[in-house]
Amino acid sequence: MLNQSAIILLLLPLVYSAGQSARLEIISSKQDFQVGEEILLVCKAVKEGDMTWFKEGEEIDDEDIVSKVDYTTSKLLIRKASLSDVGTYTCKFESEDGHKLETEFVLYIYKGPSFHDTTTYHEFLEGADGVVLCVVTGQPAVDVQWLKDKEPIPSTPGRRVRKTSDNVLHIEKVKREDAGTYICQAQIKGRPIYQQLPVSVVVNAPPTVHIREEVKKVAVGPETNVSLSCLVGGLPKPNITWTMPVEFDPSRHLFNSDRSQLTIRSVVRADYGEYVCTAKNKIAESSATFMLHVFEPPEVFISGDQHSVNVGERVAVSCNVTGYPQPDLHWLNKQNGQELDMAGRIHVLDGLLEIKDVIPSDGGLYSCMAVSTSGNASRDVSIHTQPGPPHYLTVTPGPTSVLFTLKTFPINGGTPIKSFVLQWRKNAIEKWEETIVAASDVLAITDLRPYTKYTVRMAALNNVGRGQFSIENTVRTEGKREPDSPAISTDQAKVEGNSFSVPLEQSDNGGSPLLHLNVKYKEEAEKSEWHKMQLPSDAKSVNLKDLTFGSDYRLEVEAVNSNGSSIPATFNFTVPEQPVSSRMTKGTVAGIVMLIFLVVFLAVDATCCYRNRCGLLMAVAGKLSRWKDPGLKKVEEGEGTTNGDVTLKAISKPRRSIQQSGVQTISKEAGHLTEVTCDKAPLTKNEKLHPTTDA
Repeated sequence: MLNQSAIILLLLPLVYSAGQSARLEIISSKQDFQVGEEILLVCKAVKEGDMTWFKEGEEIDDEDIVSKVDYTTSKLLIRKASLSDVGTYTCKFESEDGHKLETEFVLYIYKGPSFHDTTTYHEFLEGADGVVLCVVTGQPAVDVQWLKDKEPIPSTPGRRVRKTSDNVLHIEKVKREDAGTYICQAQIKGRPIYQQLPVSVVVNAPPTVHIREEVKKVAVGPETNVSLSCLVGGLPKPNITWTMPVEFDPSRHLFNSDRSQLTIRSVVRADYGEYVCTAKNKIAESSATFMLHVFEPPEVFISGDQHSVNVGERVAVSCNVTGYPQPDLHWLNKQNGQELDMAGRIHVLDGLLEIKDVIPSDGGLYSCMAVSTSGNASRDVSIHTQPGPPHYLTVTPGPTSVLFTLKTFPINGGTPIKSFVLQWRKNAIEKWEETIVAASDVLAITDLRPYTKYTVRMAALNNVGRGQFSIENTVRTEGKREPDSPAISTDQAKVEGNSFSVPLEQSDNGGSPLLHLNVKYKEEAEKSEWHKMQLPSDAKSVNLKDLTFGSDYRLEVEAVNSNGSSIPATFNFTVPEQPVSSRMTKGTVAGIVMLIFLVVFLAVDATCCYRNRCGLLMAVAGKLSRWKDPGLKKVEEGEGTTNGDVTLKAISKPRRSIQQSGVQTISKEAGHLTEVTCDKAPLTKNEKLHPTTDA
């Protein structure tokens, strides 16, 4: 163990001076000591002398407590501190020369603080009052303070969370946010000596279960999924379980991570029923119930989508409907929008539609409908029969024809009328002759005799067959005359680009063969002239080409026989504006390509001529220069010179040439000119080369 001198030396750096004199001081490691601790006080002077210790003014002469270390140092040692050792200690010093000094040191002794058996974990039910005790002992007196999140909890009366006078933490109507760690801090009164005890507060809450929809409705189907969600609360966090009306199937019944949501995949009819979501913790349990209604959309099944039946016969169509809830079955006549019942010629019994003695007006669409709270469905059935007889018929005779005009089409029997049967005879003994004419064509009997009496009638044709004939009409054909106007099929007229075509039909030739057709057309613009053309008598259409884009035209067609011309049949049409993409013809594109090629070629050739004295331009320039200049020709032939050299005075220094003695020469070597530049060669027949002329 360290001796007392060593302890004193260790304390010297930790000087605690209680005196006011700079020359005498009491040294201690601290000022507050716990009961049972050893206390060492050292009195230190700067020179030699006698030292005496006093407590509360009374001298301490116990040699076990007070001892001299050396001539400048004295110590006071309390081996086991007790509360009675508290007080003011004085060290008095007197030097050999009679100089006196003294200094004081206040010593504090404490016991504790101690929390004993204070509970450090508390659980409270949400909404109840919470009381947390902190049992503290200590001497001298102890102050108690409660803290949360390093903030002191006040003792203000009326506050929901407060510290009472007996150091109890009181929480009124505990809330979830009250949960956490609280600190009970006990401090020796008036001294910086304290102890802290963490206390945990846990708030419990019974489970709660909330659902957004108590009743859910879904339709069955492999693509139908439904999710049931329950919002669960409670502390501690509850466990969630589900009760279902069917056995759990992991391939169809899926839960999320906390099982608060149940997803049912590929809903079937058996999934109907109650689903109970239950939440349970150590406090209590709670549950909520879903009612899942599973519907099957209605479906309609009929014995056939189409039935063909003759007039006067019977037809029956069966219809069955399925779904949940069971749908109601209704038959509807879609021609008049009326619902059919069990009475009448057309009636319904147990889903069976029956029509007795079918008539043309019975043809058409009928609909079998399934109606329920889960939706509606329907299937249509077509009943086809022969059309009805033509009514409101007008018959107009011509020289060799009879024209039929219908004010309204006859009843079609449920399927469109495609053509008409036209019959005629001269008397009742003869058989009926007939022709079949498309419903879109002119309804006329042709090639009859003039001035002849005929009986005529007509009937409609559809996919089922021929309908009843109209009332017979007696007519007399007229004498020979001009032909009727040609019939222009305006609904089949076509405009393609700046061309136009339209079909023609001739209804009556006036008793004489047609000679030809006169066609003329013009633009609607003012002062425009007629363009005329002639077509053969059997022409089936008018075709016009090279019309002006963006113009309105008028077309007139006359039929001509030996008796004269018919009244012109007229038709107005418009040629639209030319599309932007089609304004550039193939010829225009070819011309542009050729122009670009020519420009590129000339640019390349000119570059070649200028830099390397090659290319087509160079060759042309050489030929022209030799043809225009006799002197140059002689040079090539070797005439007029003595040494084969010629002097060009007009060129002082040609491009890409080398200056030699101030004169530029051209020599004939190897059969060609060694130095000719294209910029001086004549390029056109009007440009003449004069050797004596300056460049």
